[in-house]
Amino acid sequence: MMQPGYRIILIALLVVGQQVAAEPPPDTITQFSTIDALLSGVYDGQFCFNQLLQYGNWGIGTFDRLDGEMMILEGRIFQIRSDGKAYHPPTEDTTPFASVVQFKPDKRFRVESPLSLEELQQRIDQEAPDLNSFCAVRIDGTFSQIKTRSVPPQNKPYPPLVEVTKNQPEFLFENVEGVLFGFRCPSYVKGINVTGYHLHFLTRDEKQGGHLLSATLKEGWVDLDNCHRFNMILPAGDEDFMNADLKKDRTEELEKVEK
Repeated sequence: MMQPGYRIILIALLVVGQQVAAEPPPDTITQFSTIDALLSGVYDGQFCFNQLLQYGNWGIGTFDRLDGEMMILEGRIFQIRSDGKAYHPPTEDTTPFASVVQFKPDKRFRVESPLSLEELQQRIDQEAPDLNSFCAVRIDGTFSQIKTRSVPPQNKPYPPLVEVTKNQPEFLFENVEGVLFGFRCPSYVKGINVTGYHLHFLTRDEKQGGHLLSATLKEGWVDLDNCHRFNMILPAGDEDFMNADLKKDRTEELEKVEK
């Protein structure tokens, strides 16, 4: 018969083994739902934040009923609501759409002179030239100007996202320190995620932010994590998701929403 002490050790090893097995492989982006589902008005939260944090400690997304913009920084969740202020939601809250990663940058470079958002993206493309893979991007710096947006919570029947953002609150920051985080996604994930760059902003004092619309980086550091694995988890049994028209090409809608 197995001694009690050995039994306890065996159970502990099994638990540790299960925890290790549950961790995503390195350089893996995990996405919950699809961008086209969000564009079509699938706003009910299906995934709790406890679940998100099992797959990544950095990320972006939105909240149940589209209630603001999400940033996850080092495992801490920030909710930038329609007043432009950042809040800390309970980890039991839910999201209809998010992307996360265990952020471990493999490249860093310094920006010492002002770059527009377009110039900054071109510089990142030079440093991480594999545009057919995913890249997680973190930018810590001082911005001479940065413009963001957020949106208020929606009520059913939910309008499509392009209608919601027609009256979106926008926020302009000048000479502000903060962090941008998000992803550069390859063109072939159209309809699944935002192709190209999708970034969110949080001020250094962690009080304000939002979805990035435009920016000029005065100086700062850029960290890049090239990711070669993509994991997608879809809502299970959600009628809105099942009935969404995901055959429609929503490229023009997404362009209006992102800009």
